[in-house]
Amino acid sequence: MSENLYDELRKKSPGVTGGLIRMREETFKDGVVPAKYKILSALAIVTVTKCEPCIRAYTRMAYETGINEDELVEFLNVAITEGGCPAEQWAMKAYGVYKELMQGKRVEEEVCCTVDSDR
Repeated sequence: MSENLYDELRKKSPGVTGGLIRMREETFKDGVVPAKYKILSALAIVTVTKCEPCIRAYTRMAYETGINEDELVEFLNVAITEGGCPAEQWAMKAYGVYKELMQGKRVEEEVCCTVDSDR
């Protein structure tokens, strides 16, 4: 998706477009449940639902929150258990993104999953 198209659509429907980003910002704060567990839960869900932009975004969020490799793998195991063989393939994508981040590589995101407080 082109960023220009997304920005144009946001201007035409500001109350709706970007709503997921605003919900994410509110949802993934520390509360009764620490933010890291919410992020890992979301990563497991998007792994099962096969949303690659979300997998990249939540894996980056997990890494930035300080989630270690063992924690990540345990939640990816939940996704694999619930999603079977297809989820295993998508879990490998998440694990690959995490490994890239550990190596200091920049992980590109698609516009729909950008975490930006202005949205």
